[in-house]
Amino acid sequence: MLFNKEIKREILELTQSLIAIKSNYFNEDEVMTYAYEWLLHNQLKPEYHFYHDEKITGFKGKNIIGKIQGGMDGKTILLNGHLDTVNICEGWNRNPLDPIIEEGKLFGVGSLDMKSGVAVLMMAIKMFHSLHPKFKGEIIYSFVSDEEGPYGLGTTYLIHDGLLNKAELAIVTEPSSGFSKVPFPCLCLGARGGYSYKVILKGKTAHAANPDKGISAIIDASKLILALENMALKEDPELGKGDICIIGINGGGEACSVAENCEISIFRHIVPGENKQTIINEIKSAVKIADIHSEHEVIFRPAPVPDSDGFLPYIVDKNHEDVKKFKEVVYATLGEDLNYAYFQSIGDFNSLGARLNIPTLVFGPDGGNYHSSNEYVYVEDIWKSTQILLSYLEKLLIE
Repeated sequence: MLFNKEIKREILELTQSLIAIKSNYFNEDEVMTYAYEWLLHNQLKPEYHFYHDEKITGFKGKNIIGKIQGGMDGKTILLNGHLDTVNICEGWNRNPLDPIIEEGKLFGVGSLDMKSGVAVLMMAIKMFHSLHPKFKGEIIYSFVSDEEGPYGLGTTYLIHDGLLNKAELAIVTEPSSGFSKVPFPCLCLGARGGYSYKVILKGKTAHAANPDKGISAIIDASKLILALENMALKEDPELGKGDICIIGINGGGEACSVAENCEISIFRHIVPGENKQTIINEIKSAVKIADIHSEHEVIFRPAPVPDSDGFLPYIVDKNHEDVKKFKEVVYATLGEDLNYAYFQSIGDFNSLGARLNIPTLVFGPDGGNYHSSNEYVYVEDIWKSTQILLSYLEKLLIE
């Protein structure tokens, strides 16, 4: 359906209202309240889901989850979006919490990643519910916290608590075009995964006047880093190669002494066929190539709950029937062909696609400067994304 001016204004005002609420990760209470009350006002029966990460961060967080049942047998669709943003960075030449429009771009922190995508979900759910009191299947919607934080705790705990187990297909309205730089309309059909880990090296101290009598953990760490930089990595036909990114190095010891200790922090993006064991084997190979003499140990980041210490890669087949239906909807709505892409980094879509093991489609607006100053989203794409999502739900659950 084509949206009139009133509907477009409502979508835009909802997006602006969400942007105006500061909600950097671990500080989402206010935006959660706003979204909850909006959903409640529109008879969408939201509920809060509370969780507590006692093991690592100590964070007590909340999500919003709701269900709309159609009364007939059919597919269960999960709609997911995160309400948090990154911390506001320096470099803005405008107020990041004052969502203004200039030349068709809506500026503000989280405008692209992903308050506009959340507004798309909220409006599509509202309109579908209003237009179709009876349908085939069920819609589960979830608006989560801490996606931008270190563990994606919101979605992690929804999965851990078994609240998403019925889902057969997930749609995440992250900015697929904005992230991939593939022109809108763009559907992302997978993403690389990733693990954060450390290599702890222990050498042997000696006086700095006689370094040959010791084993420098810092020198061995440097050799190991160079060996890792030259490792041949597995290549996937869709996701490409993974990456080994050295994100920190810390070492040293006593004054005027050979460094006995050093620690390397690494983020490793992975593709299908790579996992924690292949990373361990990779380090063993690099140690051998570098010919280091320090003792070494690989330590992966601890997990808040089982199986959440990293992000697994996933891919959805272009020939999957639900992907074909999405392509049909895009052409019928916009008269344009659908573009495809794959994410190079990680997000809640990894948890849904890999841990729930369901097709997870990522589709949202285009824009720029996400995780940076002067972030923006194209206003037209917010409206178009809402139209497409509403029509897609109708194709899945009505036709």
